[in-house]
Amino acid sequence: MAVASTARSLIELRLLDGPNLYFPRPAAKATLDLTELLRLPEAVAADLGTELDLGKAHPGTADTVFRQRYAIRIVTQIVRRLARAGGATRLAVRTRTGQAVNELVVAYPWRNAGRAEALAYGLARVLDSVGTGPAALAEMISAEGAVIAAAPLGSGPRLIRPHIPVVAITGTNGKTTTARMIGHVARRTGMSVGWSSTDGVYINGELIEAGDFSGPGGAGRVLRHPGVELAVTETARGGILRRGVGVAYNNVSVVTNISADHLGVDGIDTLDQLAEVKAVITKITKPDGWCVLNADDPRTFAMRLGTKAQIWVFTRDPDSPSGRSVLSEGGRVTTLLDGWVSVLAAGADPLPVIHVVEVPMTLAGLSRVNVENVLAVTSATLALGFSVDQVADGLRSFDPSENNPGRMNIWTVSVAGGMISVVIDLAHNEAGLEALLEIMNGIRPPHGRLLLGVGTAGDRSEEVFVRLGEIAGLGADLVEITYKDRYLRGRSMDELGKLIKQGAAHAGMEILRDHDSELGCLISLVGQARDGDVVAIMTHQDRELLDQWLIDHGASRDDAEVLRLKVVNASPDQARHC
Repeated sequence: MAVASTARSLIELRLLDGPNLYFPRPAAKATLDLTELLRLPEAVAADLGTELDLGKAHPGTADTVFRQRYAIRIVTQIVRRLARAGGATRLAVRTRTGQAVNELVVAYPWRNAGRAEALAYGLARVLDSVGTGPAALAEMISAEGAVIAAAPLGSGPRLIRPHIPVVAITGTNGKTTTARMIGHVARRTGMSVGWSSTDGVYINGELIEAGDFSGPGGAGRVLRHPGVELAVTETARGGILRRGVGVAYNNVSVVTNISADHLGVDGIDTLDQLAEVKAVITKITKPDGWCVLNADDPRTFAMRLGTKAQIWVFTRDPDSPSGRSVLSEGGRVTTLLDGWVSVLAAGADPLPVIHVVEVPMTLAGLSRVNVENVLAVTSATLALGFSVDQVADGLRSFDPSENNPGRMNIWTVSVAGGMISVVIDLAHNEAGLEALLEIMNGIRPPHGRLLLGVGTAGDRSEEVFVRLGEIAGLGADLVEITYKDRYLRGRSMDELGKLIKQGAAHAGMEILRDHDSELGCLISLVGQARDGDVVAIMTHQDRELLDQWLIDHGASRDDAEVLRLKVVNASPDQARHC
């Protein structure tokens, strides 16, 4: 929203249509410049505090974090007085410091856009004039309150109150795979299912709108589509921060994990802050619903404390202390018992669902990440009321290559002298790359090499690109860089390349080639591959081009049996479990 010149202290105003970081309901988010307050002489700042009933609070030295904390209390009191002057008898207010000392986010619930905007602009104009003293401040609040009271009500939030079951999924890695698998399980039972993700909006497996719909827009498109009986919504951090969650509540929420991704963007700088954002979906899970949480991720597991819903955790360790804690509190645990995906509940026999190697998505049990995704999907689908047989059927019939495009898709390609494997995967961060290397190693025969194309979108910190280079250099035998020219996001290819090469050098690896497209990188690596090698590309924008090139060159997608044989040939020990 454009900021009027008469409200200098207002940096940005957003009306969040759904549950958000600040409230479990629509809220206005005003980002303010506190410069005027921070620079006031101490005596003037103290007089303002007295006028606003702050008692003996000390204003602190100008332009310091101590003054900032004092200023936050001042602003909170001004908001409440403005609201009262504008006719609101009670208004909840939340504040959050910005990325600079002079920046503050103020949030409050809203029902009418006109009044919500008038309050934000009135607050900014009051802050513009704080230097005129306490008496003038009181007059200004009264005048702005009258403006707020006279403002047109305006429209209300565009928040959907769903009349069908909703599964909301968030986390750093595995969101899309988990959403697709839940949708697949439900479809196999005959239900009409819509789901939204970073790839688009799907109705019963058919793409109806391509693009990144992991925000509230995707949820809205699914829930408004006629005939849909179950909505599966992927919920990313960006949508929560910029617009809020698209629905008022969900029946089941799933949080896959929390790891470093997009830190330094939208004011989210730490993993704890990222977890706070993603926990929003758990706070709006219905009390008779279930929160499905990763028990092995401390930040995810801690989300059980902030929800009124029932708790269902997943862990690969059946003796996990976190799992035992949930069982003692009446919750449920999905885990592995003697290779079986099984559900535990206090006072009941373990419930076996399916042997993990029967689930193609786990790559014969090799993929740790996808084993965890399967545990999450099992929990969520059972929580929705599907039977054990229905869940097992859906997991068994989910083909990674056909049902999960762009995620751990494995091909067999003929080259001079033999055959190689090619893995196409959206490994967009450090955790994703480590999981990709795990798969590459798991299907590599003893004589094979790992050839890796590394690269991701530009909206990450420098440390992320250095770390990607280090991981690639330590894990692969040959590394080349693939740029994403449509996702540079303010960075140059040269800058990204230097950072990745710097990281690889830390691991003793010299990267000699880089490519301005994913396809160019694939062609280069396949051209250097020999019998038994495994080639992998971190894809983001050109997946369809990569798939078509592979098809044009006689490649075949690996089905579950081919994958099983590759795992067996790569590791005789693994053969005993397949």
